[in-house]
Amino acid sequence: MLRPTLHQTLIALILVAPALFTPTLAASPSEARGKTFALNNCARCHSVDRVTQSPLRIAPPFRTLHNRYPVETLAEALAEGIQTGHPTMPQFQLDPDQIHDLLSYLKTLE
Repeated sequence: MLRPTLHQTLIALILVAPALFTPTLAASPSEARGKTFALNNCARCHSVDRVTQSPLRIAPPFRTLHNRYPVETLAEALAEGIQTGHPTMPQFQLDPDQIHDLLSYLKTLE
């Protein structure tokens, strides 16, 4: 696995910081919880906002997931535990409230 240099990491943080810390206008509590979940559990590899590139090149940005799958269809995979073909993806198994929150946030990125 390629590790970014300190310089690359700092540049990424400078570019990402405004998008991560800008308050979302009129976000519902569910959307806000979903965003927090994504930032805490997914942002290491995936772009979880509208503008940045994913830190891990093979990890699709969350803003493009609706182009690949109807977002609602991800609920079952999130409940059962997402498994992918690459070993760096951790296995997540979310509870129903977490699924609702994450899907609510993903829909804001469509």
